[in-house]
Amino acid sequence: MKAFLGSMTGRVFATLLLGILISAALTQWLADVERQRVLERQRDQTLIERAEQLIMATEIVPASARRAYLGVANRPGLQLDAGELQPLAPTPSDFARTLTDRLGKEYRIGSAAARPAACANPPRMPLLYGLLSAEWRGACENLNVRLRDGEQLHLSVLPPRSLVLADTDYRAVLALFFVSIAILAYLVARMTTRPLKQLAQAAQDLGNDINRAPLDLTGASEIRQASAAFNAMQARIRQYIFQRTQMLAAITHDLQTPLTRMRLRLEKVSDHELQERLIGDLSAMQAMVREGLDLARSMDTTESMQLLDLDSLLDSVCDDAADASQAVTLAGRSGMALLGRPLDLRRCLGNLIDNAVKYGHQAQVTVDRVNGAARIRVRDSGPGIEQSEQVRVFDPFYRVEISRSRESGGTGLGLTIARNIAEQHGGSISLANHLEGGLEVTLMLPEYYPGK
Repeated sequence: MKAFLGSMTGRVFATLLLGILISAALTQWLADVERQRVLERQRDQTLIERAEQLIMATEIVPASARRAYLGVANRPGLQLDAGELQPLAPTPSDFARTLTDRLGKEYRIGSAAARPAACANPPRMPLLYGLLSAEWRGACENLNVRLRDGEQLHLSVLPPRSLVLADTDYRAVLALFFVSIAILAYLVARMTTRPLKQLAQAAQDLGNDINRAPLDLTGASEIRQASAAFNAMQARIRQYIFQRTQMLAAITHDLQTPLTRMRLRLEKVSDHELQERLIGDLSAMQAMVREGLDLARSMDTTESMQLLDLDSLLDSVCDDAADASQAVTLAGRSGMALLGRPLDLRRCLGNLIDNAVKYGHQAQVTVDRVNGAARIRVRDSGPGIEQSEQVRVFDPFYRVEISRSRESGGTGLGLTIARNIAEQHGGSISLANHLEGGLEVTLMLPEYYPGK
């Protein structure tokens, strides 16, 4: 859930869901408040009509029978009784004025200062499907009534006894409402963020395969424009990589011929010591040219992806290194399948093992599985690398002169090539000095999941 809410889809979904729910709750609350106001006005109007009818009917009944009549005529919410008059309020209420207008000037209606005891605890009106409530604000008061024949009566206007919702399971209504809003918000969020996911996935795939198929120009105009720009960028990058590789290949090819001629001519140098020095420098130049071409090829992704067995690939690379008289040991199994380029991965693993043997005299290769990824550790027995230098060694042609002597040879491109290949396969390479001595290089490669 945390990962989902951290994604663009989750954030858009949460924003839409909360926005719709807040808007719906506010709309429902306003509707319930208006409904309460209408109900209060309707009830007050009904009580006024009933009070008018009750007062006029009471006046028709003979005075001797009025108490008995009121005993059966009174209804909940309106009580008309004979009794002592109460002190009047300074100003009559709206209910009293309206009732006076309906009965006429012959009747004297006044609002009493004291209110009925029921007014102290009026019922509450349920709002927002019963989640909230509001106090009933309808008419609730005592009135002094004088009939046309002079008899004084006491009229009590009381609030309703209770206010309940209809016999509806509002929990089911709320659940259905929430689910429908959640589905709508998710569909809108997915529709909005799907093009962004496709662009993000295309950008990730571009790092693994520069020759991947271009994006389809579908969707909204902005998405089509972004897809077209992405396709144009991919074409320019592919052309740039192709031209650079071709240029380096041509330079390498053109340099091989004069370098070979120089080597042949050096055989005729009479000074044996000078001859060996010149041949050594020439060999270093040839190695640098070859590794420069390997660096360019490590950025080229024309080789097709294949499903590989990592353990078999490691066995093969380590066996080849052992056949070349390198001190290499392999321990552990990953039991994982990878989607990658066989030649590039062999070059990556080979460079790591070569560096370990060249600078640390041996390579202890260990492989295991961590969090759905293969972890390949290559440890040597050398002096290690200062932590401040561990980032710079990935720069092309950079070599650590103190701990990695130039006597061991090399051009400083091995780790650069290995990192390029690892990143093209969605992996990473990190360095650390082992506690027991030596440098440990860790290569992480993600597992292949069909359909992903």
